[in-house]
Amino acid sequence: MAVPKRKTSKARRDKRRSNVWKLPVPGMVKCSHCGEFNLAHRVCSNCGYYNGKEIIKKEEA
Repeated sequence: MAVPKRKTSKARRDKRRSNVWKLPVPGMVKCSHCGEFNLAHRVCSNCGYYNGKEIIKKEEA
């Protein structure tokens, strides 16, 4: 049975584990209508447009 010859240091152990829990950045894109950033393939929360068409009617303040 394979047994480690030396104890793995905390620094070495933590370096190995550092990238395990990193989450990817969500795909943010600029809205073609108003220019605000929002998630790709979703209706813009600011203006209500998607793919150049008005999907949700928003009241202008």
